Amino acid sequence: MAKKKKTPDNVIVQNKKARHDYFIEDTFEAGLVLEGWEVKSLRASKVNLSDSYIFLKDGEAWLLGCHISPLQTVSSHITPNPTRYRKLLLHNRELAKLFGAHQRQGYTIAALKLYWVKNRVKLEIGLAKGKKLHDKRATEKEREWNRAKQRVLKNA
Repeated sequence: MAKKKKTPDNVIVQNKKARHDYFIEDTFEAGLVLEGWEVKSLRASKVNLSDSYIFLKDGEAWLLGCHISPLQTVSSHITPNPTRYRKLLLHNRELAKLFGAHQRQGYTIAALKLYWVKNRVKLEIGLAKGKKLHDKRATEKEREWNRAKQRVLKNA
């Protein structure tokens, strides 16, 4: 019986599409500026990170395309916007590194995963370079080869 790979308890959601489409060269941990209803929705894992990306403007980093679905119990006096811009909290040296790399040809900044650290929501972002089709095929071949190796070693 095959066991399913378990994600850690603190991980809310992962962006597997980003790891498939990009080579991740460097990762950073960023805080998020959230509203109360967003935190409640994150606790219920009502979030989609697959089409999100990071936008740099005026010395700040912003998360775009992250869809946090509002719960039915959201207060009636606010109107939640599930895809609003969310500010990322990073140190100045990290922002400078991201700005410098983003200006180079072919680099983008992708959101990789959301997780909890001491009751605070953190976003792992990655400095990424796009993969070509042949790179994706090579990655898939390598993954299948590693699975086959593990099967042979397990049966031996």
